[in-house]
Amino acid sequence: MTASSASFKRSPLAMAVLGILHLEPMHPYAVQRRIKEWGKDKVVNVGQRAQLYKTIARLQDAGLVAVRETGREQQYPERTVYEITDAGRAACLGWINDMIATPRNEFPEFPAALSFLMLLGPDGARAELEKRAAAVRAALDEIDTGMAQARQFGLPRVTLLEDEYQRAVTEAELRWLEAVLADLAGGTLTWSWESLAQFQNQTTA
Repeated sequence: MTASSASFKRSPLAMAVLGILHLEPMHPYAVQRRIKEWGKDKVVNVGQRAQLYKTIARLQDAGLVAVRETGREQQYPERTVYEITDAGRAACLGWINDMIATPRNEFPEFPAALSFLMLLGPDGARAELEKRAAAVRAALDEIDTGMAQARQFGLPRVTLLEDEYQRAVTEAELRWLEAVLADLAGGTLTWSWESLAQFQNQTTA
């Protein structure tokens, strides 16, 4: 692995690109299409093609992918086909090993917002958490539908592990949301500006 590839700042999208190219060379549009066809766009943000092109350019600069060929297909504009390099294969497998084995705090938005939920007041917090619970229920139904369809196609379980994980996390979040909402409705979870001010005075004393 070269110095530039060793210092490359990895991302889920970069890992997905290398993973796709690990199987066969292809052009960026085909990479994006393959990620969507395989349902990996549920865990990798590949919605903006410009970001995909930037990621591939960074991978090329780092020596992790290389240009295989440039050609034109009938009505399509000129397309560059990329292939993974030996350094790219090593980096891809190393990233996967590390991402799976080592938990990291990825600073998602929801926990950050929860840390300031008190600013909404009990009623406001309950209203917004009810909206989230409804959205999470819908997401859980969507995951179940997708997994059922995948099983009908006979896909190997190993290709659906991210769906299993997402379902487990989504189901756990829904249970937690329902428990918090029950406490808010029952009055066992409540607060006021006075109680928060008193707590702040205690912590700063």
